[in-house]
Amino acid sequence: MAYIVLIAVTGVLLLQWSGLIPLDGVGGALVIAAAVILGVLVIAIYEAWTKRRGVLGWIVNIVVSFAAALLVAPLAGGAMVALLLPIMDDGSSLAEAGGARMSIALAGQTTITLAGSWGALWLVNRWR
Repeated sequence: MAYIVLIAVTGVLLLQWSGLIPLDGVGGALVIAAAVILGVLVIAIYEAWTKRRGVLGWIVNIVVSFAAALLVAPLAGGAMVALLLPIMDDGSSLAEAGGARMSIALAGQTTITLAGSWGALWLVNRWR
């Protein structure tokens, strides 16, 4: 799990540092969402593979992981904005600020979202 999160956070940060995340319009959010969705999918597949699940187990893992990510991602984004609000300039957004603040927000949101996905799988495994 830790390696998957580390790789996903590194990937998102490399996307940001290379300038592949557009700061205007919807494109940036879509690129970030695609990276996080890929991480969530990897977590679901890894857990199903290591626990030797059947076809139904793989489907349940993927559905539970995506459902958890959809619930946790907005909360993670809000938490990162709340944490970074004291160091923000007046009237600027994280995308406008860029730099270290945007990197911290991306890393934190990715980590929290993937941890939420893994936590949901952990809860489902307790019921299996």
